[in-house]
Amino acid sequence: MVRSAGPEAVRSILVVVDGSDASNYALSLACETAMRVHASLFGLHVIEVPRALPVDAELTADLERGEEIMSAAEKAASKYNLKLEGNIVQARHAGTAVVDEAAALRVDAVVIGLAYHRSYGRYEVGQMALSVLENAAAQVWIIRYPPRPDQLA
Repeated sequence: MVRSAGPEAVRSILVVVDGSDASNYALSLACETAMRVHASLFGLHVIEVPRALPVDAELTADLERGEEIMSAAEKAASKYNLKLEGNIVQARHAGTAVVDEAAALRVDAVVIGLAYHRSYGRYEVGQMALSVLENAAAQVWIIRYPPRPDQLA
Protein backbone atom coordinates (compact mmCIF):
# COMPACT_ATOMS: atom_id res chain seq x y z
CA MET A 1 0.00 0.00 0.00
CA VAL A 2 1.35 3.42 -0.98
CA ARG A 3 1.66 5.82 1.94
CA SER A 4 2.84 8.97 0.14
CA ALA A 5 0.40 11.81 -0.36
CA GLY A 6 -1.15 13.02 -3.58
CA PRO A 7 -3.28 11.45 -6.26
CA GLU A 8 -0.25 10.57 -8.41
CA ALA A 9 0.74 7.97 -5.78
CA VAL A 10 -2.65 6.25 -6.02
CA ARG A 11 -2.98 3.05 -8.06
CA SER A 12 -6.31 1.81 -6.70
CA ILE A 13 -9.40 3.62 -5.46
CA LEU A 14 -12.44 2.38 -3.54
CA VAL A 15 -15.55 4.58 -3.88
CA VAL A 16 -18.47 4.19 -1.50
CA VAL A 17 -21.67 4.44 -3.55
CA ASP A 18 -25.18 4.95 -2.20
CA GLY A 19 -27.02 6.58 -5.11
CA SER A 20 -27.09 10.05 -3.55
CA ASP A 21 -26.01 13.20 -5.37
CA ALA A 22 -23.02 13.44 -3.03
CA SER A 23 -21.99 9.86 -3.78
CA ASN A 24 -22.37 10.37 -7.53
CA TYR A 25 -20.29 13.56 -7.34
CA ALA A 26 -17.55 11.75 -5.41
CA LEU A 27 -17.66 8.93 -7.97
CA SER A 28 -17.15 11.37 -10.83
CA LEU A 29 -14.13 12.92 -9.07
CA ALA A 30 -12.72 9.46 -8.36
CA CYS A 31 -13.20 8.52 -12.03
CA GLU A 32 -11.40 11.66 -13.18
CA THR A 33 -8.51 10.88 -10.84
CA ALA A 34 -8.41 7.19 -11.79
CA MET A 35 -8.35 8.08 -15.46
CA ARG A 36 -5.54 10.62 -14.98
CA VAL A 37 -3.28 8.36 -12.89
CA HIS A 38 -4.33 5.02 -14.47
CA ALA A 39 -5.70 3.65 -11.18
CA SER A 40 -7.96 0.65 -10.67
CA LEU A 41 -11.46 1.60 -9.55
CA PHE A 42 -13.64 -0.30 -7.10
CA GLY A 43 -17.13 0.49 -5.88
CA LEU A 44 -18.80 -0.57 -2.65
CA HIS A 45 -22.42 -0.36 -1.61
CA VAL A 46 -23.16 -1.26 2.02
CA ILE A 47 -26.54 -2.43 3.23
CA GLU A 48 -26.72 -1.81 6.96
CA VAL A 49 -28.61 -4.62 8.68
CA PRO A 50 -30.55 -3.81 11.86
CA ARG A 51 -29.57 -5.73 15.00
CA ALA A 52 -33.01 -7.31 15.13
CA LEU A 53 -32.12 -9.34 12.01
CA PRO A 54 -29.29 -11.77 11.29
CA VAL A 55 -26.48 -10.01 9.38
CA ASP A 56 -27.06 -12.36 6.42
CA ALA A 57 -30.85 -11.80 6.36
CA GLU A 58 -32.42 -11.69 2.91
CA LEU A 59 -33.17 -8.03 2.35
CA THR A 60 -34.50 -8.33 -1.18
CA ALA A 61 -35.62 -4.72 -1.66
CA ASP A 62 -32.32 -3.37 -0.30
CA LEU A 63 -30.33 -5.75 -2.48
CA GLU A 64 -32.31 -4.77 -5.59
CA ARG A 65 -31.69 -1.09 -4.81
CA GLY A 66 -28.00 -1.88 -4.27
CA GLU A 67 -27.85 -3.60 -7.67
CA GLU A 68 -29.43 -0.52 -9.30
CA ILE A 69 -26.95 1.78 -7.57
CA MET A 70 -23.99 -0.40 -8.56
CA SER A 71 -25.19 -0.63 -12.18
CA ALA A 72 -25.47 3.16 -12.32
CA ALA A 73 -21.96 3.50 -10.85
CA GLU A 74 -20.54 1.05 -13.40
CA LYS A 75 -22.26 2.96 -16.20
CA ALA A 76 -20.90 6.28 -14.89
CA ALA A 77 -17.37 4.86 -14.78
CA SER A 78 -17.70 3.53 -18.32
CA LYS A 79 -18.21 7.13 -19.53
CA TYR A 80 -14.59 7.67 -18.47
CA ASN A 81 -13.55 4.45 -20.23
CA LEU A 82 -13.02 2.86 -16.82
CA LYS A 83 -14.19 -0.46 -15.45
CA LEU A 84 -15.56 -0.20 -11.95
CA GLU A 85 -15.44 -3.48 -10.08
CA GLY A 86 -18.43 -3.33 -7.75
CA ASN A 87 -19.40 -5.15 -4.60
CA ILE A 88 -22.48 -5.08 -2.38
CA VAL A 89 -22.13 -6.17 1.24
CA GLN A 90 -24.42 -6.46 4.23
CA ALA A 91 -23.01 -5.34 7.56
CA ARG A 92 -24.02 -3.98 10.95
CA HIS A 93 -21.92 -0.85 10.45
CA ALA A 94 -21.10 0.70 7.08
CA GLY A 95 -17.81 2.16 8.31
CA THR A 96 -16.46 -1.21 9.38
CA ALA A 97 -17.50 -2.75 6.06
CA VAL A 98 -15.70 0.01 4.12
CA VAL A 99 -12.52 -0.37 6.18
CA ASP A 100 -12.59 -4.16 5.76
CA GLU A 101 -13.17 -3.92 1.99
CA ALA A 102 -10.39 -1.35 1.60
CA ALA A 103 -8.00 -3.64 3.49
CA ALA A 104 -9.05 -6.74 1.52
CA LEU A 105 -8.54 -4.93 -1.80
CA ARG A 106 -5.39 -3.18 -0.55
CA VAL A 107 -6.53 0.09 -2.10
CA ASP A 108 -4.52 3.26 -1.84
CA ALA A 109 -7.51 5.58 -1.38
CA VAL A 110 -11.10 5.43 -0.16
CA VAL A 111 -13.47 8.09 -1.54
CA ILE A 112 -16.66 9.03 0.31
CA GLY A 113 -19.20 11.60 -0.82
CA LEU A 114 -21.08 13.41 1.93
CA ALA A 115 -24.19 15.52 1.73
CA TYR A 116 -24.28 18.81 3.57
CA HIS A 117 -26.09 18.01 6.81
CA ARG A 118 -26.53 20.21 9.86
CA SER A 119 -27.97 18.85 13.08
CA TYR A 120 -28.65 21.22 15.91
CA GLY A 121 -26.79 24.04 14.13
CA ARG A 122 -23.58 22.02 13.61
CA TYR A 123 -22.24 20.32 10.51
CA GLU A 124 -22.26 16.53 10.90
CA VAL A 125 -19.88 14.20 9.09
CA GLY A 126 -21.66 10.99 10.09
CA GLN A 127 -20.62 7.73 11.72
CA MET A 128 -19.55 5.91 8.57
CA ALA A 129 -17.14 8.62 7.43
CA LEU A 130 -15.73 9.07 10.94
CA SER A 131 -15.14 5.35 11.29
CA VAL A 132 -13.33 5.17 7.94
CA LEU A 133 -11.24 8.25 8.74
CA GLU A 134 -10.23 6.75 12.05
CA ASN A 135 -9.58 3.16 10.98
CA ALA A 136 -8.63 2.90 7.31
CA ALA A 137 -4.99 2.30 6.46
CA ALA A 138 -5.49 3.92 3.05
CA GLN A 139 -5.82 7.60 2.24
CA VAL A 140 -9.39 8.77 2.85
CA TRP A 141 -10.85 11.45 0.60
CA ILE A 142 -14.02 13.06 1.88
CA ILE A 143 -15.91 14.94 -0.81
CA ARG A 144 -18.60 17.18 0.67
CA TYR A 145 -21.31 17.91 -1.85
CA PRO A 146 -22.09 21.64 -2.06
CA PRO A 147 -24.98 22.76 0.13
CA ARG A 148 -28.18 24.23 -1.25
CA PRO A 149 -28.53 27.98 -0.63
CA ASP A 150 -31.25 27.37 1.98
CA GLN A 151 -28.87 25.12 3.97
CA LEU A 152 -26.40 27.94 4.55
CA ALA A 153 -28.87 30.21 6.32
